[in-house]
Amino acid sequence: MRTDLLDYELPERLIARRPLAERSAARMLVVGEELRHAGVRDLPALLEPGSLLVVNDTRVLPARLFGQKATGGRIELLLVRCVRAESREAEEWLALVKSGKPLRVGASIGIDERLTACVLAARNDEGLATVRLEAKGGGVDEAILRVGQMPLPPYLGREVEPADRERYQTVFARVAGAVAAPTAGLHFDRELVLAIEARGVEVASVTLHVGPGTFRPVGVDDLDRHPMHAEEFSIGAPTAGRIAAARARGGKVVAVGTTAVRSLESASDPERPGCVRAVERAETRLLIQPGYRFQVVDQLVTNFHLPRSTLLALVYAFGSRSRVRSAYEAAIAEEYRFYSYGDAMFLPCRDARDGRSEPG
Repeated sequence: MRTDLLDYELPERLIARRPLAERSAARMLVVGEELRHAGVRDLPALLEPGSLLVVNDTRVLPARLFGQKATGGRIELLLVRCVRAESREAEEWLALVKSGKPLRVGASIGIDERLTACVLAARNDEGLATVRLEAKGGGVDEAILRVGQMPLPPYLGREVEPADRERYQTVFARVAGAVAAPTAGLHFDRELVLAIEARGVEVASVTLHVGPGTFRPVGVDDLDRHPMHAEEFSIGAPTAGRIAAARARGGKVVAVGTTAVRSLESASDPERPGCVRAVERAETRLLIQPGYRFQVVDQLVTNFHLPRSTLLALVYAFGSRSRVRSAYEAAIAEEYRFYSYGDAMFLPCRDARDGRSEPG
């Protein structure tokens, strides 16, 4: 797919800098044969009884740490994933590093009086350095929770606020490990979940730890040449069983967010069409773009995504580029709120034509 097809112009005023007072109060654009303006609270009535709603239960770490080199220079670390735990007090992490000067291997960084970091390896192909965190008087996980800041997307253009600790997590958040929220899930509160279940729709979860690559714009002209970032995901046996049961009763699989889509499609079972295999801590680099044949997901709840992003390419693949493009134009005209803390879209059916979307 040509990357320029993922471009669009968005007025700055439509970027949602902060969440609404109530999670489920957001607007929702229903993208079917015709566009319909609705609200997130209308979702239960749009779901068919017997369907299965699949959410991502990853939990965002307060993964942004600020420290100081022995020379006095300021350092910012964005922890991405733990690669080795020597003990509760010592762990090795892959991290994005911001520094005025390149960090040398062996450099020591003071985070606070009880947490230090040491650079073990320079940047790898993904631009991630390896650092060793050492905590005193408690575990590394406790130290991260104590001193870390929530890694808000840079396009919000503001400092982290205390409310972000709770509002940049979904109500499903359970398994710590993400550096960005699965933002479609931010629209759900307990009342909405209860209303969905009362409709006769089950709710199941997968875990995909969202990495920093999710916000990186595509920097090549052809999406086929984009080096897709790796993300860890798991699908438990109970969720795999619920998907199989939904298939058996003719129910639809409804993914909440692009991360749920990538998890489910990455684990599709070739021997059981429409079903998935249970997997534990697997890695996916699946890049979904127009022309992709969806195996598992029938319907999609998602947010409005950044231009030139792999997330927008996935939505194009699901709903057809022309239809989704028209939806974005309508959302801008109606002044929907965009991006992480913004409004939602519901695609009640994927593009037909033998299960494939239009080519890019």
